[in-house]
Amino acid sequence: MSNEWPKWLRDDGSVVACTEKVKVMTENFDELKQMAQDAFEDGLLMEVSEQQMRDALHALVDQLVNPYFKV
Repeated sequence: MSNEWPKWLRDDGSVVACTEKVKVMTENFDELKQMAQDAFEDGLLMEVSEQQMRDALHALVDQLVNPYFKV
């Protein structure tokens, strides 16, 4: 499994270049990927449909809320 994450961009298209910020994003996404993989595999072992597991994980992301919404 490759953990090459994208270059992180701000809303204006500029690159987030702060090393510490990029490090935190990388760590967060590495952890998130592993947790999602574990949940996916658990579902498959419990005989849940692979497509339903994928759909549920996509729906989870779609339900995330931006608490910093800018007006």
